[in-house]
Parts: sequence; structure tokens; C-alpha cells
Amino acid sequence: MPRCFLIAAMTLCGHIGPSPFSSPEDRQHLETWRDQTDASLMGAGTLRDADPEMRGSHGVLRENRIRAFVSASGRIPLEKRRIFLHGPPPLFFTPSHVAKSLALTLGQRGGVHPVPSLQDKSLDLKAVLAVLKTQGTASLLLEGGGGLNYQALKQGIVDELLLTLCPKILGSSNAVPLVHGPCGLKETGPWHLLDYRIGNSGEVFLHYTRTADG
Repeated sequence: MPRCFLIAAMTLCGHIGPSPFSSPEDRQHLETWRDQTDASLMGAGTLRDADPEMRGSHGVLRENRIRAFVSASGRIPLEKRRIFLHGPPPLFFTPSHVAKSLALTLGQRGGVHPVPSLQDKSLDLKAVLAVLKTQGTASLLLEGGGGLNYQALKQGIVDELLLTLCPKILGSSNAVPLVHGPCGLKETGPWHLLDYRIGNSGEVFLHYTRTADG
């Protein structure tokens, strides 16, 4: 399976939103990891709420780099989304019962791959990885929201964590946690600290890998 890197910038209180708070240095950190991986995967909620393109360093969109989304509902916004205007067409992973209608809606703007749903109605992310492997993906950057991060950890597909700890504290009632799901996760580690560095704005860049016992 492709090696999966979960990347996120979070506050001191463990939140990743609702509004951007990281520095340009962290943005370059994200883009550098895009340069070093074969594909990025986001949840469709990120596409509905924002306008991601998944560009690498210097604004480059590599023609052979996959940009992919998972969507349990198949609700994909088409208007005013740059993902459809620049670079290779994105891929969408969705349940079998909505894949056909989504493919008709997208047309040539993106590829659709049906994947099984699990008992809790979440998408089988191991099946997503299997499809990406057939597309030539050896390394995947998981740029999820809290829900996708939760499922990735729960399903055991995350090999390494790339966490930027930002010197901010959010007091918002709608703050989005790094991991957000219907119930607690069992221990997904232990995780071993491979590297860290302190950025110019006081951010701490942390790199963990799952240990052999994880």
C-alpha cells in the first residue's frame, strides 16, 4: 500500500480550524511535502468549504501528481472551483450507489472510483489506497479535515504524522478538532518522534512515525 503521511497545522488547544492561522513558513512546509509525495487526499467537505488546488512549491501543479477527494454523499461543487480549471483532472472516491450519478455530473472534469462502505457508512480508505496504488501512487499526503483524519487513524492507514503546532488558542464554539468522530479512538500509536524544528514564528514542526508496536 502507499505510505500515508497525515499533515495538519493545529493550535495549542488541538484545533485545525475554522479559519486559517498558520504562517507562510507552514504553507511552504505543506507545499514541500506535496513536492515529495505522489498524491494528496482531502475530504469533499474541504472542497465545499474552500477552494483547494493542492499546488506544490512555487505554485507548481505537477502533471503526474494525483489530487483526490473522498465523498460519502457525492455532493461535489462544480462552480468557481479552481481544482477543475488547472492541472490534471482530480479523482473522486465515493460509494457505489452514487458513483454513476457523480460521474455523469462531472463528465470530463474528474474521474470517479466507487469504493465499498464500512459498517459505520464511512468509506473504506484501504480500498482507496489500493486504487491509488494502481495509479502509481507510492506515497500519499492526507490533507484531511477532522472527519477524514479520524477515519484514517481508525482504519489504521496512517504511517507518519506531520503536525505543525501553532502558537494560537481558539476560543470559538465551532472550532474543528484535529480528529473528529462519533466516538473515541482506541490508541493508534505509539508514535515515535523522528524530527522536530522550531520555526521563525514560534511554530513547532513535528514529525512522528508509527512504531512497530502501533
